[in-house]
Amino acid sequence: QGQLVESGGGSVQAGDSLRLSCTTSGINVQAMGWFRQAPGKEREFVAAVSWRRHITYYDYEDSIKGRFTLSRDSAQNTVTLQMNSLRPEDTATYYCAESRTGWTSRASADYAAWGQGTQVSVSS
Repeated sequence: QGQLVESGGGSVQAGDSLRLSCTTSGINVQAMGWFRQAPGKEREFVAAVSWRRHITYYDYEDSIKGRFTLSRDSAQNTVTLQMNSLRPEDTATYYCAESRTGWTSRASADYAAWGQGTQVSVSS
């Protein structure tokens, strides 16, 4: 597993957008995910992507479907989470992670390497 560096958090108002990026130094990475953790709550799954030669598979948590979009730049080893129509309940520290299995998963235990986290704050 490589090291993951996240960027793009910030403070916005409800309805605004933010873009989070995560770059990994790992090699042969085949799946990455995003999780978030709000104060006093457990870390929860947000979205994940896995890829093979000609197939890319995305998984999104229900509350963010239609608002968040995950994309991947294979040349840059980067995954980007575009977050639109942000809500106050999206406020959390967001973490990207590199899968240990090579497949998308909603379980944090299936991810071997984690970024440092980036804060997203949404005010009403």
